[in-house]
Amino acid sequence: MIRRFVTSGFAVITLLAALHASDAGAAECGRLERLELPHATITSAVIVEAGAFTPPANAAPAHGYPPLPAFCRVAGISRPVAGSSIRFEVWMPMSGWNGKFVGVGNGAWAGTMPYPAMVDTLSKGYATAATDGGHEGSPLDASFAARHPEKLVDFGHRALHETTVIAKAAIHAYYDRQASRSLFASCSTGGRQGLMEAYRYPHDYDGISSMAPANPVVALMVGSLWTSAAVSKDTASRIPPAAFDLVHKAVLAHCDANDGVRDGIIGAPQRCDFDPAALQCKPGADSVDCLTAPQVGALRAIFQGPRNPRTGQPIYPGFALGSETMLPTQASGEGPIAPVLSYFRDLVYNDPQWDFRSFDYDRDVSLAMAAHDGATGVPASGLDAYLSSGRKLLLSHGWSDPLVPPMASVEFYRAMAAHLDTEAATNARLFMIPGMGHCGGGDGPFVFDVIAILDQWVETGRAPERIVASNPPGAPARTRPLCPFPREAVYSGTGSTDDEKNFRCEPTLPH
Repeated sequence: MIRRFVTSGFAVITLLAALHASDAGAAECGRLERLELPHATITSAVIVEAGAFTPPANAAPAHGYPPLPAFCRVAGISRPVAGSSIRFEVWMPMSGWNGKFVGVGNGAWAGTMPYPAMVDTLSKGYATAATDGGHEGSPLDASFAARHPEKLVDFGHRALHETTVIAKAAIHAYYDRQASRSLFASCSTGGRQGLMEAYRYPHDYDGISSMAPANPVVALMVGSLWTSAAVSKDTASRIPPAAFDLVHKAVLAHCDANDGVRDGIIGAPQRCDFDPAALQCKPGADSVDCLTAPQVGALRAIFQGPRNPRTGQPIYPGFALGSETMLPTQASGEGPIAPVLSYFRDLVYNDPQWDFRSFDYDRDVSLAMAAHDGATGVPASGLDAYLSSGRKLLLSHGWSDPLVPPMASVEFYRAMAAHLDTEAATNARLFMIPGMGHCGGGDGPFVFDVIAILDQWVETGRAPERIVASNPPGAPARTRPLCPFPREAVYSGTGSTDDEKNFRCEPTLPH
């Protein structure tokens, strides 16, 4: 009886202590409204109870949010210069915090808070923060920066840096200690933001994961315009989705086995020499199961990428073979996709009647570069300070990406590595993901925990030599190793090709 009473009493004391800690956490969260920050104001600091988070109606994702633990949600606005209005949020677990901070980025032209990324990160025990990129609006709309150069600077780099500094201050004030480690992980525009952090603010993060970075913005816009124009300049060049499927089957038949395994995945598209002319219709043939000459020309242009008509020099890489079924995303024949159309119409020309067919891939590229590249582009030679200090950069890109050409990351990595000394170069890795589309999806396994991989690399100093990717839930079970570029996954010759254990990371096979 006595033992039972003591145990029960201890439980009551523990419960009261926990309740007291919870109350203290709520009080500390509320006090953050009075946190003094340079040129920033906290507009709200409240506890969100476990499972109670609901995003604004216009921020709902395609799928529901998982239940979240209780957290302190801090929101505010930073105005570092006249014309800036940077919204930010910082989320901090009330209990179970792992002592670390992860920043997350945006998509397209930003304008909204990336709640899905914040939810995922908080669920893993990290404190997290994000920004709207310095403006409110649709991620497909670039008009926010028309005649507002400071807003373009905010989008380009300042908003994320401001948010990172504020997040660290809020974390310190709430927990009464600094985060032991600061990481950044994001894709697309977020991937570019990660590179920009390493370039302009090398002390903000200890490790950065940049997936499919949309960098540099201006060259990417030109490349996307070129892709859509190839199939939109006239009706003869238009390629229906069924024709893209036809091409994809032909590419698979020609190149699937180049990586040593015939499995429906183009593992080594850089070694694929398929020419769309192989599908060109014979004279008098029905074009249902073949391509017309203008369609062949359009596909060649898409895979080649934009070139300067005067010098013949490439402006930006084309898309990789194997991405055909995803290319209708921006090669629909309806003209430029919304973010690209808005960029040229609203920022470059300020002309609501601008016609994409009038674009000059010599003069107009120089015009756009001079106006916007400085605020939004990251040069491959600009990461010396970040990597030389021992900080880590994890680059990754899907080989079948239909929005940001994967060779852009390959070329960036090669140029960056050539510019670094040997020791600094060991702090960067590139992992190409066969069959993956833009930030996910596609024919190949693409699910892996990039934050955990980056966190472990920063903690141990040992670079990842192999990342195991799997299919998403609901798809047939399959795992594959992702290898540090330029190494590739090579089948051992025995065992299931759906099991990563039967593959080795080997030097690139000869062409």
